[in-house]
Amino acid sequence: MRIHRLSRVLLIALLLATSSLQAQTRVATLAPLPTATPESVGFAPGALDKMDAGMQDLIDKKQLAGIVTLVARHGKVVQHKAYGAASLETGAPMKLDTIGRIYSMTKPITGVAMMMLYEEGKWKPTDPIAKHIPEFANLKVYAGEKDGQPILEAPAHPPTMSELMSHSAGFTYGLFGNTPVDQLYRKNHPLEAPSLQAMIDRLATMPLLYQPGTKWVYSVSVDIQGYLVEKLSGKTFPEFLRTRLFEPLGMIDTGFSVPAEKLSRVATIYSYDKAKAGLVGEPIDPTISKMPGLPSGGGGLYGTAADYFRFAQMLLNGGEYGGKRILKKESVEMMRTNVLSDAALNSKSGIGPAQFSPAQGFGYDFAVVLDPDAAKRQVGKGSYWWWGIAGTWFWIDPANDVVFVGIIQRRGGYPGAANHEDISRRVIAEALPKS
Repeated sequence: MRIHRLSRVLLIALLLATSSLQAQTRVATLAPLPTATPESVGFAPGALDKMDAGMQDLIDKKQLAGIVTLVARHGKVVQHKAYGAASLETGAPMKLDTIGRIYSMTKPITGVAMMMLYEEGKWKPTDPIAKHIPEFANLKVYAGEKDGQPILEAPAHPPTMSELMSHSAGFTYGLFGNTPVDQLYRKNHPLEAPSLQAMIDRLATMPLLYQPGTKWVYSVSVDIQGYLVEKLSGKTFPEFLRTRLFEPLGMIDTGFSVPAEKLSRVATIYSYDKAKAGLVGEPIDPTISKMPGLPSGGGGLYGTAADYFRFAQMLLNGGEYGGKRILKKESVEMMRTNVLSDAALNSKSGIGPAQFSPAQGFGYDFAVVLDPDAAKRQVGKGSYWWWGIAGTWFWIDPANDVVFVGIIQRRGGYPGAANHEDISRRVIAEALPKS
């Protein structure tokens, strides 16, 4: 009897070892990125060398610690380079597989997860949000103040899922304004709640900042989407992303936490310190290897340039990459089509370089360039893009069949520094053949 039990234990151990070996083999045999020379996909000979010069200049002037850039055209990576240091303190170099906090570049990933559930019939753009989140059934709208007290009114229409997907439902972050609603957000800290459900419960107690559909205001909308992915799929949000998106695309270094064995690859986040007239690093998050209680769909992911290329190229391919279909082409088209109303486009809404007007709109978790010249963006018409608070940036240009991904880790600007995003767009625009 004891021998029989021992045999079972050995068999289980063998199966576990085999499973582990298979998992390691899958990682080891992950297909490398498809590559080509710049000239073979139509870039002018030597033109992308200006990317090297521009990025290296930022490093040499100590305005950025480290940079990774990736340029692809026609599905082929033609330039993938690392510059500078992942850590100025240790001198660890920036490498192609350096892991950075991508912050708001998480948002398009969450949007894709939502579109996968849209394809399964779990929600429709015209649905009131409250159909799926009953806690939001009685939300009121801030309508100014009287005698020092906020005035609340009913929404002209219940905020919809389409408005949730486009930062036009009425929510805010509470970080960029000083209205009574912003103050409530700062008091209640919805994104510091211990769970996604607790976040929803806090948001349900606060009014909307504006009438749904009338403005674009950067907000917790995508964190709410993360909650919806969990609720509509029956899986935890991290598990859904891992099994339905990251593993099929081979995004092996993307997640809400970083395993201990990968910590040496994580870049330090810096910001400009006026007193020291230079970059000062932040301590590494002590909980970085632990799954957060509130996995932020709006800004919680870590990842690499190579991983994000796979995601972006999937979208440029119409929802497919490496033989794995993630979305239908029609769903990708929905995401990259402006859905802001004329009122919102003309409301002088926006944040940073994301200013909305008839020249630049917003789809589902992407900004969309409608008129490149008027928007002052050197990309093709119909390009869609976003960026993160630590400086990561990307765009997808269907007109020129181009993907660009950039990884830096610096919060805020640096006095007198050239804009790294502008450099990358200008270099690629000048390198493309003129029609």
